[in-house]
Amino acid sequence: ERIMDGVQLLFKLKKLVELRRDDVVNGMVTGVDNFEKYQYMLGQIRTYHYILQEISNLLKNKEPNEDGNVVKIKTQDHPTKI
Repeated sequence: ERIMDGVQLLFKLKKLVELRRDDVVNGMVTGVDNFEKYQYMLGQIRTYHYILQEISNLLKNKEPNEDGNVVKIKTQDHPTKI
C-alpha cells in the first residue's frame, strides 16, 4: 500500500474540485429552472474557484512529472502586479 503525500493529495483534490465545478457549469449551460437555482449554482462555482485558487497557491512552483512524482519548478523572482 502506497501512502500519499500532501502534495499528491492536493493534486487529487484539485482534480475532484475541477470535475465538480465542471458538473455545475454544465448544469447551468443546459438550463436552470429559476433565478434562485441560478444564483445558488453561481455561488457554488465561485466557491469552487476560490478553493482551486487556494490549492494552486499551496502548489505554487510544483508540478507532477510523468511518473506522478512532484518536481519543483524554478522560476525567476518577479514582482506580481495586482
